[in-house]
Amino acid sequence: MTFRLQYAAISDVGRVRKDNQDAGYAGPWLLSVCDGVGGAARGDLASSTAIGQLRRLDQPPGDDHDPDHRLELVAGALHRASDKIGDLVDEEPALSGTSTTATVALFDGRALAMGHVGDSRAYLFRGKEISQLTTDHTFVQSLIDEGRISEEDARTHPHRNLILKALDGVHDVDPDLFTVELAESDRILLCSDGASGSLDNGRLADILSTGSPDFAAVELVRASLEAGSTDNVTCIVADVVPAGTGEEPTPMVVGSAAELKRRPRAGASFFRGHRAGDTGEMEPIAAEVADDLPPGAFAIDPDPEAARYAPREPRRNPWLRRALLLLGLIGIGWMAGAAAWSYSQHQYYVGEQDGVVTIYRGVQADVPGIQLSHAYETTNVRVDQLDGYTARSVEAGIGAGSLAEAERTVQHIAAHQTSSSGSGGG
Repeated sequence: MTFRLQYAAISDVGRVRKDNQDAGYAGPWLLSVCDGVGGAARGDLASSTAIGQLRRLDQPPGDDHDPDHRLELVAGALHRASDKIGDLVDEEPALSGTSTTATVALFDGRALAMGHVGDSRAYLFRGKEISQLTTDHTFVQSLIDEGRISEEDARTHPHRNLILKALDGVHDVDPDLFTVELAESDRILLCSDGASGSLDNGRLADILSTGSPDFAAVELVRASLEAGSTDNVTCIVADVVPAGTGEEPTPMVVGSAAELKRRPRAGASFFRGHRAGDTGEMEPIAAEVADDLPPGAFAIDPDPEAARYAPREPRRNPWLRRALLLLGLIGIGWMAGAAAWSYSQHQYYVGEQDGVVTIYRGVQADVPGIQLSHAYETTNVRVDQLDGYTARSVEAGIGAGSLAEAERTVQHIAAHQTSSSGSGGG
C-alpha cells in the first residue's frame, strides 16, 4: 500500500431542523455521506439504511487494484442500498417517498473509486487548490449546464434543493462512477448540501488549508451554520498520508446512522447532543421566531424535505414492462378478433356469385387481408332473370340475421323470378 487515510467525521442537526436526516461513515477504506430526503416520510431511515449497506465496502483491497472492479463494487453497494430502502417501504407503506443521496469513496491505497447520486458532494484539495469531484444531480445544475443561470444564481434559486436522482428503492440506480488518483498530502472532503450550499469554494479551501482533519471538519460545520445553513450539516475530511505513519483511526459513524439504534419510540424526546460526532446542541428554531435568526439565516417551511426529490416514472426493468405491455395488447387484440370472428360466423346475407343468387356466411365488409365471409349455399336462381331493382339489391347484398331468414329471402326472390318470367312469357 502506498497511502492510508487519516480522517474525521462530524454531523450536526443544525439550528432549524428537528432531526438529523444526514448520515456519514468514515473508515480506513471507505468514506460516505448520505442525505435523507422525505421529511415526514423519514429521510433519516433512508440515509441510515444506505450507510448500513455501504459500510460493508470498508474492507482491505488485498491484491485487487483493478479500477473497473472497484467501481463495480461501489455500484453494487448502491444498488443494494436502494433495494433495502425499497424493502422498508414495502414493509411500511407510510414511508413511501423516502429516499437519500449517496456519495461514496472506496479507497485502495492509491486511488478512490467514486460513486455518486444526488447533491451531496466530494471535493479534492491539492496544492492549495480545491476541485469539485462530483456533479450535482439537481434541477439548478441542469440550468447551469444549459447556460441559463450562473453558479452564483444557483445559490439563491427557489428550486436549488430539488434533486433529480436519489436512492429510493423504486427507480433504477444510475450513479456517476469514476476513479480519482491520489497523491501524498491530498485532502478529501465529502459533505452534505448543508455545507456545500452555504460555503463557496473559496471558503471551503480556506478551511481545508489549515489544521488537522478533525479541526477542519468541526470548522466546516461551524462556518456553515454561521453562514446561515438551515439544513443538517455533515462533513468528512480525510488526509492522504504515507502508509505506516501514525495510528490508524477507528471507523466513525455519524448522523442518523449513529442515532438510529438508540432512537426512542414515537412520542419520546430525542437525544440531540454531541455523541457520535453530532454537535447539534442547539434547539431547533421555529419558523415563527424567524426574526431572531442571526444575519444571513432564514426560516424554512415545516417540512421542506417532502418536496425535495423530484420523482420520476419508475424505470426498473423497462424491457420487461414493455414486453408485458406488448403481450397484453396482443392478448386483448386476439380476444377482440376471436369475438368478432365468432360473431361473424353467426351472420348470413344473400348476395351474388358467378351470376347466381348465393347465401353467404359472415358479414359483408371489406377488411384488407381478412376475409369476413364465404359462400355457404348456392341456389339455382340466376340474377339476370330478376327485375332490375331485385338484381341490384342482390348484387349489393341483402342482410339476414340467420340462415333461416336468408333461406326465406331466397325463396321470396325465387318466387319473384318465377312471377317475372311467367309475366314475360304471356
